[in-house]
Amino acid sequence: MMDTTFFGDLLQTIADRGRALVGLSRGDGGARRLDLAMLCDALLSGRGEASGVALAREILAQYQALPPEERLGFLRMLAIGYGPDRERLDAAIKAYQAKPEGRSVIELHMAAEPRRQELIRRLNLAPGGTASLVRMREEALRNAKSIPGFEAMDADFTHLFSSWFNRGFLVLRRIDWSTPANILQKIIQYEAVHAIRDWDDLRRRLEPPDRRCFAFFHPQLTDDPLIFVEVALTADMASSIAEVLTEERKPITADQATSAVFYSISNCQEGLRGISFGNFLIKQVVEELSREIPTLRTFVTLSPVPGFAAWLAEARRDAATETLSAEDRRALSLLADPRWHADPAKTEQVMPALLAAASQYFLKAKQPNGKPVDPVARFHLGNGARLERINPLADLSPKGLKQSHGLMVNYLYDLKHIERNHEAFVGEGRIAASSAVRKLLKEPTRIQTRPRAGSAIGDS
Repeated sequence: MMDTTFFGDLLQTIADRGRALVGLSRGDGGARRLDLAMLCDALLSGRGEASGVALAREILAQYQALPPEERLGFLRMLAIGYGPDRERLDAAIKAYQAKPEGRSVIELHMAAEPRRQELIRRLNLAPGGTASLVRMREEALRNAKSIPGFEAMDADFTHLFSSWFNRGFLVLRRIDWSTPANILQKIIQYEAVHAIRDWDDLRRRLEPPDRRCFAFFHPQLTDDPLIFVEVALTADMASSIAEVLTEERKPITADQATSAVFYSISNCQEGLRGISFGNFLIKQVVEELSREIPTLRTFVTLSPVPGFAAWLAEARRDAATETLSAEDRRALSLLADPRWHADPAKTEQVMPALLAAASQYFLKAKQPNGKPVDPVARFHLGNGARLERINPLADLSPKGLKQSHGLMVNYLYDLKHIERNHEAFVGEGRIAASSAVRKLLKEPTRIQTRPRAGSAIGDS
């Protein structure tokens, strides 16, 4: 932390001196406010390091001070006005076509890069520049439909962030009850799967000997987690969120645990959407826990199923689909009662059809690109996990009932088979699933390809 603080102070000193070099004074406000486009062009002109840091700082400060509509105007300018130099690119294409080797290849590569990428790189020179740019992309994502050329601009942000936030720069830290309060507050704020009600609820998730929480941090966002995972150490594979989070449970010691249950994975930075951290996080946490607690044998998630209820509703509306039999439709009509799960007779009728439909959803329902429709399934199967078990009535919270009729699933991370499962899923689209899950599948059934219903990363 000392090195990071020293570096930040050094950048601030350079920025302050640079402001004097380019005629900017701190606190001059609107009276000295320069046109942002002019400042961006000046930054791209390649002036000295000190003035470059000062200009980057000024651009980001002015952007953040703008009202929302004017910030949106800046983002539109960034998307439209800072693409590749067309004349240079045309000349490079002609040179490459005449002689497709050596220098012409390098020049084509350089000419094809949008000026926007270099501008973003130079904005990152400012003290706190990385965090500011993450917030800038977050705002761009919120306003994507209002920004012409958004996709090209977002591709540039994603390309640069993928380098700046690669695994080599990330630091894994355990979060416990002794972690500074400002970070704990952010854990409460960012929890996206099972809301943390208050500080007492957070304490129950961090302090007992059978609970763990780990987060990835980046040197430029030292007190702001990128992603975190909550883990329950248990004697058996958990099948419901209630048994994990109940206040009445009796904690066990770490050496009594044989299973590590990953029950919540939350991405914290919306501006880093699409930058993958979760796969690295889970695998490193598995390694950490294996070293710390040799008795652990099973590493498994207890995951939500965010798209199931919407998919099932569509299947029920489609009279032509063979996804559901007439008998299934009659049983599933009982889901119209919001208290069906509290009535044993209705539960008994619904459950066989619900589990059969869930197996269809996980094993057969695909996006146009051939990947599973469920975002959490895509994440874990892509990491090499196996769909181990479908758990009915596992999440009876309003959110759980709304998004999945209470279903949750276990994805098993078997260290011996992770790579094999990953390769089969990525290369062939093959889904690793236990025999128990496959036995739920009714055949023959023709499943219609569904468009992507939504976007989620990890278990969030």
